[in-house]
Amino acid sequence: MTGAKTKLSFAISGFPEFTPEVRDAERRWLAILAQVFESYGYANIETPSVETVQTLASKGEDVDKEIYALTRLAAAGEGTAKLALHYDLTVPTARYVAKNHGNLTFPFKRYQMQRCWRGERPQEGRYREFTQCDIDVIDQDNVSLAYDAEMLEMAVVALTRLGVGPVRFQVSNRRIMDGLAQHLGLSDGTLLARILDKVDKLSTEQLSDRLSSDLGLDAAGIDTCIRYCKIKGGPDAISDGMDALGLSNPDADAGRDALCALLARVEQSRPADFVIDGDLSISRGFDYYTGVVYEARFIDFPGYPSICAGGRYENLVGQFMKRKLPGVGISIGLTRIFTKLLSEGLLEPGRRCPTDVLVAGDDSFPEAEAQALAAQIRATGANVEVLPDVSRLDKQLKYANDKGIPHVWIVRDGQHQLKDMTTGAQADISVEGFAAARAE
Repeated sequence: MTGAKTKLSFAISGFPEFTPEVRDAERRWLAILAQVFESYGYANIETPSVETVQTLASKGEDVDKEIYALTRLAAAGEGTAKLALHYDLTVPTARYVAKNHGNLTFPFKRYQMQRCWRGERPQEGRYREFTQCDIDVIDQDNVSLAYDAEMLEMAVVALTRLGVGPVRFQVSNRRIMDGLAQHLGLSDGTLLARILDKVDKLSTEQLSDRLSSDLGLDAAGIDTCIRYCKIKGGPDAISDGMDALGLSNPDADAGRDALCALLARVEQSRPADFVIDGDLSISRGFDYYTGVVYEARFIDFPGYPSICAGGRYENLVGQFMKRKLPGVGISIGLTRIFTKLLSEGLLEPGRRCPTDVLVAGDDSFPEAEAQALAAQIRATGANVEVLPDVSRLDKQLKYANDKGIPHVWIVRDGQHQLKDMTTGAQADISVEGFAAARAE
């Protein structure tokens, strides 16, 4: 992909907007992603942009500062807002599955591509409005471990089809983190996961302070955590690193077995410009993750935020109904990826307009006839327009050139010719001949 570097436009800080040719490229990306997801049998759904604050808060972390709550301007004095814009697609999907449980076939395989809104400080790669592309499998009692690998495979195929790379996927398993918590004598691994999830943002001293003050760990426990976060690589490196720590208990062992099997499986089909490594520092700080967890980053832009993330959850849907419905999923941050490649000049913009043919002529060609001809050509399936109130042919040709319209249908003295705006070639044409050429 090559293109000119583009400076993003913002009407309001954190809310990007694109020119028509850039939006055309974004729409092409969405179509490619939909095609990839559907090729694996995933059905598309769409949930409302608005959920209850209570539903969004079920994610199990402090989200008060992230969500955009909704109030009506004419509803002064109603008190605390009850509705908010969704800030991801995972929790809305869990609510959707619980509500529509009786009408779904399990395992339920869905993909969802929608805007999300998050009230964080805008910066490169972090926006207040953005498009997420999620894929999930949810089942009634157990989700096959084969889907852990399918999530990674689909994400890699999707990014490859988009021309995105090189990319590094970091994969871990929350059961190993739970095993580490038991090894350290902690009753709950949730806070440990949240702290270690920020290991790449904290200095060793800051990390040590958090582990000491928040979890009460001594020097030996802190050292164990720091060494744990350095365990990275393939199946052998993961196993050797855990053995060196003496980390072995039912949770840790089950997590290690699942992670090593997954890494061995995906290595067989990994493209050359993708790295898929085990990395025990990856924990995904959300409470609901219970198994495999994924994160992906650009290799060429190591300081840029993650571009894909996800994992396995056992009871997220169960928060909305009285039964266990586990799942696994991964999310592709379309806006985050798209805007980075755009700003780096690595994205080829699309067309400035969808028009295939501009019907044009001189003063001898009345506009009413031009519109009638345009309708005939449009009936063949082409996108056609007429430039009204402009009688000079040279201005009509300039308009077509400026907008990137590939063909101009020129009518002069009753003669019809089709001009190729790329080569300049011109040839006689009829609606019947044009339709036959399109059919071929």
